[in-house]
Amino acid sequence: MTRHTTQSDRMHKTILITGGAGFVGSHLADDLLAHGYRVRVLDNLTEQVHGKRARFPDYLSSEVECLRGDVRDRDDVRRALDGVDAVYHFASAVGVGQSMVQIERYTDVNNIGTAVLLEALLEQPVTRLVVASSMSIYGEGLYQTADGRACAPRERSTAQLKQSQWELADNGSALTPVATPETKVALPASVYALSKYDQERMALIFGRAYDLPVVGLRFFNIYGPRQALSNPYTGVLAIFSARYLNDEPPLIFEDGCQQRDFVHVRDVARACRLALETPRAAAQVFNIGSGHAYSIVDIARRLAVTLGKSGIHAEITGRYRNGDIRHCFADIASASAVLGYTPEITLEAGLEELVEWLRTQNTHRDSHARRSQTAAHGLSA
Repeated sequence: MTRHTTQSDRMHKTILITGGAGFVGSHLADDLLAHGYRVRVLDNLTEQVHGKRARFPDYLSSEVECLRGDVRDRDDVRRALDGVDAVYHFASAVGVGQSMVQIERYTDVNNIGTAVLLEALLEQPVTRLVVASSMSIYGEGLYQTADGRACAPRERSTAQLKQSQWELADNGSALTPVATPETKVALPASVYALSKYDQERMALIFGRAYDLPVVGLRFFNIYGPRQALSNPYTGVLAIFSARYLNDEPPLIFEDGCQQRDFVHVRDVARACRLALETPRAAAQVFNIGSGHAYSIVDIARRLAVTLGKSGIHAEITGRYRNGDIRHCFADIASASAVLGYTPEITLEAGLEELVEWLRTQNTHRDSHARRSQTAAHGLSA
């Protein structure tokens, strides 16, 4: 039986969220406040996410204590940890393609930032640390061979991609993608994925060594209100939506049949709180997704209908990006059994909410610079 903390357990507990002014962190802050916690946020308000205004966003609750600082700065981290009971470590540079160009920055923010936080926790211990990991650490998801064997293939070769051979095979026989469990071996295929795996492993190793309960959450494709539309490396649903609202077709790599798992941000926020409140979650990692697989071309079609832009058809480019995987969607049985996590927001309802929010935003954006940057370094073709 899953045991969670009670309202009296939560009273007067202060929770720190690094990177908490962002998309997921702000929704988690709302959820924690609604359940009786005090919330503090440490965020450097990076321009790529928050724009040039460099101030905490209006969507962040007035009840949140906001500290501007960098997770790589020891003094900022010590100040943020003062009087804190538990920590969510969300501060991270995000973006598969960009990580292959800005290698030093991604390693600095994600790896060094985590190391600074962990060293600070030696001096200022807390009762629990929850770390945001990523489905990208898996590389390709889990597959099944024609005779029913589980198969964890390595990434596709550049030669295969150049020939537009998108699907994976085993000795010439097609492989069938199946839901990916936490037991699937990690095969990071980008600098970003590797840095997220490092964050997860560093935290778990630290927790084991110093008897700190650590929980790793491997997020799948998160969508919903507050995604940073100024950030060209935000989620694919926000990118597609912005193009539709500018009467431009979304650009889809490969043939559009690649499958992903899309999960609403409020479901993710609830899973994060459950990871804090469930004692037996300690020293474990959990997939946090919807448990459903959707092709990218299907997602584009559903979004067009929801936006009233069904006359605009996504452009299947036939191009590819090095580091991209073919299929990966979540097996969430472990999160269900241990955390009591069940996604509550359907894709249809989530898309309706996303669209309503998008209509209030400035959706003008230009992804040409992002495409040019990756192409200039030979990362897309």
